[in-house]
Amino acid sequence: MRDLNYQLKKIGWENRDGSYATQSRRAFILSQIANQLHKLGYRHMSAHSLKPKHVEALVKHWQSQGISVGTMKNRMAAIRWWSRKVNRQNVVARTNDYYGIPDRQLVSATSKARSVTIEDLKRVRDRHVRLSLELQRVFGLRRDESIKFQPRFADKGDRIVLKASWTKGGKERVIPVRNQDQRTVLDAVHQLAGTGSLIPGDRSYIQQLRVYQRQAMNAGLTKLHGLRHAFAQQRYQELTGWRCPVAGGPATQSLNAQQRKLDYQVRLTISRELGHERTEITKVYLG
Repeated sequence: MRDLNYQLKKIGWENRDGSYATQSRRAFILSQIANQLHKLGYRHMSAHSLKPKHVEALVKHWQSQGISVGTMKNRMAAIRWWSRKVNRQNVVARTNDYYGIPDRQLVSATSKARSVTIEDLKRVRDRHVRLSLELQRVFGLRRDESIKFQPRFADKGDRIVLKASWTKGGKERVIPVRNQDQRTVLDAVHQLAGTGSLIPGDRSYIQQLRVYQRQAMNAGLTKLHGLRHAFAQQRYQELTGWRCPVAGGPATQSLNAQQRKLDYQVRLTISRELGHERTEITKVYLG
């Protein structure tokens, strides 16, 4: 392991800021950043040698790759955390505007829906991870919710109930079971997890999260949050009878009064099924 990778990992061990999921995501991002710096020619860095030129080189590299604004902001947050822990916060500009990173768009102009095929899933060797991905696909769950999923508690026949402790917002959530595809996935989860969750008995949550990340990467699966986008778009068409704007459907402004009323009701339903409480957030998924 390179010095920078090890030192950043060590800083993470010594500074347990945030939840286990936050710590794991931050560690993963910082490991990526260390690898990128190495590839960009900064071969002998330590955690304390972070300089403005390193941050600027990273941002330029991300922009050349077409990395999304949201992803760049997450990476900048990790860099700022790193800089604070080594007392080098002055080397990172206070705002992302300085680096030409724009504000995140609330209304999506293009679809971010993502699908996984049978062939994709075959490349995921861990059965628990494979079924977590299936739960994300058919119910629009977040990654952490799909990992913590306990079928014996959640499956109520015509609906699933997510415990507050599984969800990002810390609120219990209900999602209807509407089709055979969902039932088939639930039956498979029951068979594998039994009375437990999709975290094997010999692993902790954080260990399984790392297995998930490694398995997805090895299978070439990226941008898996797009499975929630696909779920939302499918639900919108199912409930309205037409595609959402970001998937080629009519713009909201072109709908008549009755259609707009239905559009609002459907967006509220989808927002709740995704774990949000406001319709405004659905613009990110639906346009």
